[in-house]
Amino acid sequence: MWKWQREFVRRQDISGEFFGRYIDDIFMTWNRSEHELRKLLDQANQWYPNIKLDYKISQSLPFLDVLATNNHGILSTAVYHKPNAEPYVIPFCSDHPRHVFVNIIQTLLTRAVRYSSTFETFNYERRSIKLMLLYNGYSSSFIDQQFHKFFNEFIYATSILSFIENEQQFILLRQEICGQPR
Repeated sequence: MWKWQREFVRRQDISGEFFGRYIDDIFMTWNRSEHELRKLLDQANQWYPNIKLDYKISQSLPFLDVLATNNHGILSTAVYHKPNAEPYVIPFCSDHPRHVFVNIIQTLLTRAVRYSSTFETFNYERRSIKLMLLYNGYSSSFIDQQFHKFFNEFIYATSILSFIENEQQFILLRQEICGQPR
């Protein structure tokens, strides 16, 4: 299977397609016909009877904890939440050191910035994070304080409100967190 994958990745690179793999999960783009893709994957399943490729072809698919969507040729991303997953994090009333709760919020916001390819998607995820934290007993003032701390670390402003309403600041924040040049 490794030889097949190596050759396949080489062809994907030549044609400008994307191929990503993590352990036994693969995500790839394909601009040829769906019929050709199904034929190729079905052939691969016949070569190695002990290894079966289970594949899904769609305009929108989860890969690990990212939801990737093809919007008329433009790839967009968002945080993926499994449909049956409950919105739980460590409850605020639990006996954990204070820094654990701070780290949870920082991690959730960092993931939202990294995985949200648009300002609108990020704001939706930010609201979902706040609701999840409230559901788990975090006080609104603690959440707001941690949100301010997170955003002020990157935008050096006194108010979070300007960030929430400004797409350009989101783009700069995303570049900073993802380590992209400005």
